[in-house]
Amino acid sequence: MSTHSSADIRADELLAIRCQLGERDAFNELITRWHEPIWRYLRRLTGSDDAAADLAQDTWLKVMRGIAALRDHASLRPWLFGIARRVAMDRLRRQYTRAEDGDVELDELPAVAQDADFEFDLAALESGLDELPLRERETLTLFYLRELTIEQISALLEIPTGTVKSRLFRARRLLRTQLTGARP
Repeated sequence: MSTHSSADIRADELLAIRCQLGERDAFNELITRWHEPIWRYLRRLTGSDDAAADLAQDTWLKVMRGIAALRDHASLRPWLFGIARRVAMDRLRRQYTRAEDGDVELDELPAVAQDADFEFDLAALESGLDELPLRERETLTLFYLRELTIEQISALLEIPTGTVKSRLFRARRLLRTQLTGARP
């Protein structure tokens, strides 16, 4: 997993300030820089290119309207993904009224043996990730693909850090089960 450098964080910080000052080019640069990562995140949540495109548009409208309220310019990345998540969750709440499975406590989960010869292909990984329950898929996506920290995910999802860790553990276990065909 690559980490975002302090130069990237600083560039985002300056970009946020320029957007708040009303520079039209800055907002275009913000979209250019972050549209694809946000779209991919939304695609991962929805499983649909079209739904992700619609949600991304709604996200950018909310970003444009709310950028003036951003106080911690260095937190632009988690702020953007937070807006995208809220837009997606609002849409999903309207579509689905069924209850989701509860979180799993770490103490209740059996340890998974590590397989040194474990191999996978990218298509299988993509497919396996798409099959995960929404909570686990979202947590894995934010952590590994969007590179948010456990603390940032905790704040974004408004859940304790222990719950984030629990969801990551469960998601890894479920994904591994799907990829290897082994029982959990």
